[in-house]
This record gives sequence, C-alpha cells and structure tokens, in this order.
Amino acid sequence: MKPYIFITISLFLWTACEKNPDRGSTPTTHSTVTNPANEVVKFTREQQRNAGIEVSAPTIETLNSTLTLQGSIDVPPQSTISLSFPLGGYLKSTRMLPGMPVKKGQVLAEIEDMQFIQLQQDYLTAKEKLTLSVSEFERQRDLNANKASSDRMYQQARTDMETQRILVNALAQKLELIGIAPEKLTAMSIHKSVPIVSPIDGFVSEVNVNVGKYTAPTDMLFELVDPRDIHLSLKVFEKDLNKLSIGQEVTAYTNADPNKLYTAKIILIEKSLDQDRMAEVHCHLDRHSATLVPGMFMNGKVSLTSNQAITVAEDAVVRWENKSYVFVEKDQEQFQMVEVQPGVIDKGKQQIEAPTVDSGKKIVTKNAYSLLMKIKNVEEEE
Repeated sequence: MKPYIFITISLFLWTACEKNPDRGSTPTTHSTVTNPANEVVKFTREQQRNAGIEVSAPTIETLNSTLTLQGSIDVPPQSTISLSFPLGGYLKSTRMLPGMPVKKGQVLAEIEDMQFIQLQQDYLTAKEKLTLSVSEFERQRDLNANKASSDRMYQQARTDMETQRILVNALAQKLELIGIAPEKLTAMSIHKSVPIVSPIDGFVSEVNVNVGKYTAPTDMLFELVDPRDIHLSLKVFEKDLNKLSIGQEVTAYTNADPNKLYTAKIILIEKSLDQDRMAEVHCHLDRHSATLVPGMFMNGKVSLTSNQAITVAEDAVVRWENKSYVFVEKDQEQFQMVEVQPGVIDKGKQQIEAPTVDSGKKIVTKNAYSLLMKIKNVEEEE
C-alpha cells in the first residue's frame, strides 16, 4: 500500500512541474519606443482634406532677430533740479503740488526774512557812498594835477573809490542770487519778501516745504524735472551685451498699452555689471510723450542683425520630447518626419535648419500635429 501511495504523490508533483515551469519567475514584457526621426506616416487625400492638412515649399527670407529687454523711464541728472534758496527765511506762500507743470520764470513760492531788507539797505547805502567816492576821487585828481594836493591824498581817494565799487558789485551779486534786480532797486522799492522762481520748463516732482516753515540754505525746497530729456533705461544680461551697439533702434512699450509704441536709439552702454550680471543701456526717445513719467516700467525690443534663412510657417514645426520636427512630403500620401533645428521667429515665420530640408522640398505647413498624433497612436497600439 505504501509503495502505491508514494508513486501516486510522485506522479502528481511531476505533473504540476510540467504545467508551471519556472513557477517563481514572472513573465517580463518589453515595450519599445520608436525613434520618431525619419518616421513615415501615410495620409490619404481624403484624410488630408478632413484634417485640413496643407503642403507648401519652404521659402528663403530675411529674418530680423530681436532682443527683448526690461527697464524703466529715467531722468538724467542734468534734467533733475533740486531747488534751494541761498539765504535762510520763512516760507510766506506756495501753491505747488507734486506733478504740477511749471514754466521757466514762474513763481513757485515766496520767502521772507529781515536779512533781505538789510541786504537791500546795504546795497543802496554802498551805492550812494560810491557816488561820493567817485566825486572825491575826481576832485583829488584835479588838485593833484595842479600840485594843490599830494600824491598820497590822490592815491587814498582812488583806493576808497575802488573799494566802494567792489562792495557795490558784491552786494549786487548777492541781490541777483536771491532774485532781486539791483538796477531796479530804489529806496522806495525795498521789500521784505523775495520770490523763488522756476529755472526750467517742466513739472514739480517733490515739495518739501510748507507755509510758515523756516528753511536753511542747505534745505531742498522743490525738485523739478525737465521731461524733454527723459530717456529709457534698459537692463541687459551679460551674455547679450555683445549684441548691442550705439545707435541701434529700440521699440518700447508699456504693459498697460503694448500696442502704443515708442521709438528710441541706444546712446550709452554701461561698461560695468551689477550683482545680477546685468548692465544698463541708456536710450534716447525720438519723441517726448507726456504719458511717460519717471519710474514707469517699460519693455524694449532691440532689432539685431538680419540673416537670410530657410523659413516655414510656425504651425509647420511640431514639438515632441523637447525636439522639433517637420513633415516632408515623399509622395502625395506619404510624409517623412524630419528633425530640424529651430531658429528665429519673425512675423509668423520660423527659421529651420536641417540637412535634408531645402526650398525645393514640400512640407506640411498646416495641421502638422495631425500627422504627429497618428504616429503616437500607432506606437501606443504596438
């Protein structure tokens, strides 16, 4: 009985091993990804019409490459005026607010102080003494000529006259410095306040005073900006610095109104880099616009060199796995997928480079992604 049971168990184990060889291992499936380069896809004429596929030959065109930069509207130091007053005084009146336009010679404020009265008094007094000194000098000159006066008296009169003339001229310069015309000053026109006038046509950017405040000669009362010389300041990365040169044209626009374009030319390229490895490029605007104010963010496009190249419509180039391809027509119903190197894009045209693509070949220029999707679907089915 025992030999029979042993034989039966042996036969059962042998049968199980035959049915499940390599019982401990799991079958492995291998998936292959086809390289899309040089892949040929077939599309019948009817399929092409349904998919809206169009075919045409590449063209050789001159493309303008552009460099897009960011920056802002800036004002050069010579167009920004920090206005102060040479003498201390109390601000009597002002109506200026930041942003107000001003004309050259317009009164911005009035300032008053006792020293203004004293300065005018000193000038008029010195002027009268000068008249007396001149008369005394002429008298001593005539006496000296007739030997009725010594040479010492004559020289003393001459020295007194010149000293008084120096004093009058110095006081006249001080009066002009605070805005008082000395030639128009008389004993009846002495006044305690003097006006602060604008030296330029422009607008007020800062007001740092108020009525009744005492201002020292070192205080900045107003900051004025001459907008006629505002310029565009752009930032350029180190790697693009050698692409720019003086005189290149720049087309600028704001984010708020990108359709309104402003033209400018590069007038200065800084030779130093900041901590972000960027240099500043200064551009002069061809025409001033009142809508552009200092500090406004701007974009600028710089036209670079023009090159002739093989171009196709942007829709002709498809992307797959970080590579670019076009479909070249082999016959009326077959298209070969060819890898290309994309270049400059200008006005809807894409520059491409490939050894097997030239202006004599026909490629798919519209709905090329329909061909790419068919290739991808075939690979997934496989």
